[in-house]
Amino acid sequence: MTKVKIKRGDNVIVTTGKNKGSKGEVLQVIRKEGQDPRVIVAGVNIVKKHVKPSASNPQGGIVEKEASINISNVALLDSEGKATKVGYKVEGDKKVRIAKTTGKEI
Repeated sequence: MTKVKIKRGDNVIVTTGKNKGSKGEVLQVIRKEGQDPRVIVAGVNIVKKHVKPSASNPQGGIVEKEASINISNVALLDSEGKATKVGYKVEGDKKVRIAKTTGKEI
């Protein structure tokens, strides 16, 4: 499996596709064996899903929800709001993530 440098709770920007330029927080990182990792970003890639009536949703109907995006199509945002790559630095006995553009800790 490939190393995933984007984690849940990170702020990201979409770099390609119909949602290019959209910003949001990562809600979930999906990793499956043999597939590229995907992320679900809040408020981005909204799709309409037809839902059957159930106990939790007795009405059913059409629900809008976020669909996943390939992790290669998003970039982490640094403290200045620009897209950046992720680097690592060892401080003492801890390994921390840093933004390549600013050099600051994420």
